[in-house]
Amino acid sequence: MNHPPRHHGQAPRRPNIGITPDFVQPADSAFPRYELKVPYADAVLRAGGLPFVLPYSDDASCVEAYLDRVSGLLVTGGAFDIPPEAYGEKVRDGMGQVKEGRTAFETQLMRGALKRNMPVLGVCGGMQLLNVVLGGTLFQDIGREVPGAREHEQKHDRTQPQHPVEVRSGTLLAEAVGHGQLMVNSTHHQAVARPGTDVTVSAVAPDGVVEAIESTATGFALGVQWHPEMMLGTIPVQLGVYKLFIQRAREHRR
Repeated sequence: MNHPPRHHGQAPRRPNIGITPDFVQPADSAFPRYELKVPYADAVLRAGGLPFVLPYSDDASCVEAYLDRVSGLLVTGGAFDIPPEAYGEKVRDGMGQVKEGRTAFETQLMRGALKRNMPVLGVCGGMQLLNVVLGGTLFQDIGREVPGAREHEQKHDRTQPQHPVEVRSGTLLAEAVGHGQLMVNSTHHQAVARPGTDVTVSAVAPDGVVEAIESTATGFALGVQWHPEMMLGTIPVQLGVYKLFIQRAREHRR
């Protein structure tokens, strides 16, 4: 009987990872653009995944078709806020611009992924959306609504850290990067206020601002308020967030 040759040391299969891009209307063009910061795709590649950008659609069948073809969903951040109506509130002072089309698309994608128990990673605004989708609320502006809060919108190079967070033991995040203190960058003015249903807070800043959450009702749904993909050269342990996400995505589709 002939046996197929064994390839020792062969790299594991790269799971398909759907990534949500930003939507920008340039002043010098009639045509809007999808934009994705290169570090997101680089982090997925370095962690062993195969990144695919998902253009927006309000067609439910298209969203389901996307989810049929990926093994994990990465919801990115951007310079915009989630409409407060999404979590049952009205606009207050300090709210920034919204991108309703983007939020509607990402919400539909995220709900579909969670329903399938597909691994989900939310970064910065993606973490905030994860909390809202799971029934939580947001502080619309940290400076106005969180007494004693430190600055969470750093002005210096985002490859460098802004402040520490305390990663709580026994969490997915601790599995990814270890528990205890971790230095992170910080580019947000909103934050989790009330965690959603079955949501665990897995990291907090020294001022009490929530910096990471995860769902206890699904296999892997993790949100981080910082940008680990921008710090791979300065704080290499940050790649662990993406490595665990890709590992779970690979296990999701066997």
